[in-house]
Amino acid sequence: MREFFESIMPNVIPKLPALWNATLETLAMTGISALYILVIGMALGILLTVTKKGGLLENAVVYRVLDIIINLLRSVPFIILLFLLIPLTRIISGTSIGVAGSIFPLIVGTVPFFSRQAEAALAGVNPGLIEAAQSMGSNNFQIICKVLIPEAKPSLLVGSAIAITTILGYTPMTYLVGGGGLGQLAIQYGI
Repeated sequence: MREFFESIMPNVIPKLPALWNATLETLAMTGISALYILVIGMALGILLTVTKKGGLLENAVVYRVLDIIINLLRSVPFIILLFLLIPLTRIISGTSIGVAGSIFPLIVGTVPFFSRQAEAALAGVNPGLIEAAQSMGSNNFQIICKVLIPEAKPSLLVGSAIAITTILGYTPMTYLVGGGGLGQLAIQYGI
C-alpha cells in the first residue's frame, strides 16, 4: 500500500510528519481564534443591534463609534492588517511568530466580519416577538437571551460556519510573519 502512495505522491510521503505538524498548527490557530471570534463577535453584534436606532438600548454615539471601527477593520485587507499588528501582537502575546503570534491577527481580522454577520442575524428577528416579550414584562437582558439569540440561532450558526471558514482561509497567510501551519509548509516545500 505504501508503495502505491509513494508512486502517485513521491514528494509527499517523505514529508508526512511535517504535513501532520503543519495540519495541527493550522487547526490550533483556527480553533483558538474561532473561540475568541465567536464570543467577541457575538457580543459586538448584540451591542450593534441593541444600540442602533429603534433598538432596545438606543444609543447613537455607541452605535456610530462601533460602526466606524468595524467598517475600518473590515476594509483593511488581512495581509496588510497582519503586518500592521506585529508590534501590538508582540505586546499582547509576547511574540509575533508561530501559532501564538498568529492568533491575535486572526482575531482582529475576523471579529469585524462575524460581528456584522451576528448583527444581520439578530436584525432579522421579527420585531413583533420583541414587542410581545416587552409587553409580558421582560427586561432587556431577558429579551436578548430568550428572544433575540434563540430566534436568530439558524442564521448565527451559518454566520459562525462562514467565519470559521474565513479564519481557515486566513491561516495560510500567517506564514508571511512566521506563523507556521500549512501555509508555511506549502511555501517551504511547494516551491
